Amino acid sequence: MTIQYHDNVLSDATLGQLFNDARTYNGWLDKDVSDEQLHQIYDLLKMAPTSANMQPARIVWVKSKAQKAKLAECVMEGNDSKVLAAPATAIIGYDIDFHEELPWLFPHTDAKSWFDGDEEGRKEGAFRNSALQGAYLMLAARAVGLDCGAMSGFDADKVNAAFFGDAPRHRVNFICSIGYGDPESIFDRSPRPDFEKFNSIV
Repeated sequence: MTIQYHDNVLSDATLGQLFNDARTYNGWLDKDVSDEQLHQIYDLLKMAPTSANMQPARIVWVKSKAQKAKLAECVMEGNDSKVLAAPATAIIGYDIDFHEELPWLFPHTDAKSWFDGDEEGRKEGAFRNSALQGAYLMLAARAVGLDCGAMSGFDADKVNAAFFGDAPRHRVNFICSIGYGDPESIFDRSPRPDFEKFNSIV
């Protein structure tokens, strides 16, 4: 196997699109997001790393008017209008029993046995790695030219009942609206700390 070492750095424009100029949007332009774009987002995010390739995220992409209304009933006041206006909102959930898929996802060893009988460990691993996958989702959406508005203001039990009722071992982590952001809906950028504030090199 040939190992490739990358010495190329992304352009300032690309770094801006992913990080430096990207914003969290609270409102959306009246412009559709296609199913093909959602597939494109997933096909990117799934390539990013998770522990033992566990891939615990289970995502419901809410697009229809009826399903938006159902999700809006599960979120706090203020977030409901964001959900209703967004072309799509991803419910990033996780599967407590993700280990059942490990024989084909991580075939190098018997990884399933690492998690058998340890539900609390599975919950911790699934939550952590699905949060990673949710972050990858946001970067993937930005990479394909879309904007994001992540939210944690919702009733988790209501979301689980409404959208994971047929899969009781799935739990919501957070939700993220996706579309073409309305520049009028964003605030001035909040402060970001310098490296020295929250970091140390030891």
